[in-house]
Amino acid sequence: MTAALLEVRGVTKKFGGLTANDDVSFSVAEGEFVSIIGPNGAGKSTLFACITGFQKPNAGSIRYRGGEIAGLPADRICRLGIARTFQIVQVIGEMTVLENVMTGSFLHAPRRREALRRAEEVLGIAGLADKSGFLGTALTIADKKRLEVAMALATDPKLLMLDESMAGLTQVELKEIISLLRAVRKRGVTLVIVEHVMEAVMQLSDRVIVLNSGRKILEGSPREVVTNPQVIQAYLGERYRA
Repeated sequence: MTAALLEVRGVTKKFGGLTANDDVSFSVAEGEFVSIIGPNGAGKSTLFACITGFQKPNAGSIRYRGGEIAGLPADRICRLGIARTFQIVQVIGEMTVLENVMTGSFLHAPRRREALRRAEEVLGIAGLADKSGFLGTALTIADKKRLEVAMALATDPKLLMLDESMAGLTQVELKEIISLLRAVRKRGVTLVIVEHVMEAVMQLSDRVIVLNSGRKILEGSPREVVTNPQVIQAYLGERYRA
């Protein structure tokens, strides 16, 4: 059996008296597309932060390619091959689109010429090549989300973790980013996303993990999840009830 690319075992994260993640466990195989869903405050973004080094879990194990990464700093985890985006888009407004992406490509390409080549390649994948000279502040929210994905891709990740990259998009914009993520997956990148847009979750996911009040309440195929009474009650609502 092939070893998991990512293994999360018994992860617990507390902030004072608040337990944001409570004994959460799951694994992700190389090449998989996994979505994490749940109501606001379920602990999804905190779990992302623990995996990517922005928070240190109070308990549990996080293994990437067989090695323990829980508690490592974020830059070290990124260098190992895990990149992420953020729920609130993080782009550098005073820099151009190309310069933003080069901040990621410099991670593995210290020479400017190679970093530039890598950044231009990623901008082509992300559909932003024609906006490479725009300042970050000049972009629409949809393009900022694409840019943040491109910045993460420029670090050459093996595991890409996206935190609500489809929130607030029009139907046209949503179709464009779904196409982008499919293209990214075809390039051999494993994806784990936190997402509320169920249309995208249903189209893209191999498996869906459901969190509620910090705990994992279900894991299964998209169809299994959207027809589960517990998930409907806790998160999806009556429109999914048969």
